[in-house]
Amino acid sequence: MPLDPALADRIAASVAHGFAEQVAHTQALVRFGSTRGAEHAIQDFVLGAFRARGYATERFAIDAAAIAGHPGGARVADGHSEAPIVAGLHRPRGAGGRSLILQAHVDVVPPGPLDLWTHPPFDPVIDGDWLYGRGAADMKAGHAANLFALDALRRIGLQPAAAVTILSVVEEESTGNGALAAHLHGYRADAVLIPEPMDEALVRANTGVLWFTVEVRGRPVHVRAMGAGANAIDATYRVIGALRELEGRWNADRAGRPHFSDVAHPINLNVGRIEGGDWNSSVPAWCRVGCRIALYPGTRAA
Repeated sequence: MPLDPALADRIAASVAHGFAEQVAHTQALVRFGSTRGAEHAIQDFVLGAFRARGYATERFAIDAAAIAGHPGGARVADGHSEAPIVAGLHRPRGAGGRSLILQAHVDVVPPGPLDLWTHPPFDPVIDGDWLYGRGAADMKAGHAANLFALDALRRIGLQPAAAVTILSVVEEESTGNGALAAHLHGYRADAVLIPEPMDEALVRANTGVLWFTVEVRGRPVHVRAMGAGANAIDATYRVIGALRELEGRWNADRAGRPHFSDVAHPINLNVGRIEGGDWNSSVPAWCRVGCRIALYPGTRAA
């Protein structure tokens, strides 16, 4: 059923009325350096924001055993976040309508070298029409939008006719276990909207992600006799070259795949970390690279 134009205008005006407060809330979220494992404080803040609006709330830990028993679960290894999932629930006045989950994550990737930042990464700075800060786009702006969309309705005396759950999850940047944990905890709805920064497009399908580590062993000798040894770092570059060839084959295989055949490069291999060797004048005996590669839907991680 089409939305009444006059009502649409009222809602849009209410969104605009609350936008300055929404931006300020986004800035407050950005000030939390919520890298992996350090999301406890921001989740406390989110819980308070939900409670201040009168929503029923829940905070719960990721169930590692449930994750391990699910085919979509990623390994709960060292470094996995122990921060909680936070939920806020809007209960409608009566039964009816279709339920909705609005989900966003609070974890952000590390900021990298600080000297590459014009401003400190967790100092949200507005310059013109842009808000700068680690996590401002991915995805604290979307996190705030979920909450303030309901605020905009309340401001003009409206509310959703069905149950709406606002989920604030962790472990999005690494495993996806936060969203899965909420699902396994019992949070279900007729639809889910995740306002990730995707060029203002609706995304119907997405690639999966596989993280993996390659370790290469060499034969250490003094540099004066390097021909008698085996350089693990040199060998690792050849391994990376082979992985790039695999990446090329997988991208060539996009033809005929729904939602991916027209994407120029859906499968991206990223060599994100490299370390190796012990001494500048020793042929390195080891090298380790941490990588990420995309997977088409239906491809098993194995």
